[in-house]
Amino acid sequence: MSKLVDVAGLQEAVARFVREREWEPFHSPKNLAMALTGEVGELVELFQWLSESASHEVARNPATARAVRDELADVLIYFVRLAAVLEVDLDEAVRSKLASNERRYPVASARGNSRKAPREG
Repeated sequence: MSKLVDVAGLQEAVARFVREREWEPFHSPKNLAMALTGEVGELVELFQWLSESASHEVARNPATARAVRDELADVLIYFVRLAAVLEVDLDEAVRSKLASNERRYPVASARGNSRKAPREG
C-alpha cells in the first residue's frame, strides 16, 4: 500500500534548517502549535472580507498569489515540524482519521449536505 502522506524529505530539510540555527530548544510542541496558529491566521487574513467568488481567485490574483503560496508553505512547514517533534506518523494519522470519517459520514446520509455528525465515542 502506497503512502497517502510522505513528508520525510520535508521533515529532513526542516530539521536540518533548525539544527543549523540551533533552534531545537525553541521548538517545543507549545511553541510550534502557537507559531502554526499564527501562520494560519496570516493565511486567513488574505481571505478576510472577500466574497465566496473572490476567495476562489486569491491564488490566481497577481496581487495576492505569492502571499497565498508563502503562507501555505509556512503552515505546512510548522505543521510538519510539529508532527515530527511529537513523533506523530502523519500517514497513519490520516489513514485512521479518514476511516473514522467514513464511519461518521456514510455516503448515503452525508452526500450533498454539510451537517456535522456527532463525534465517535
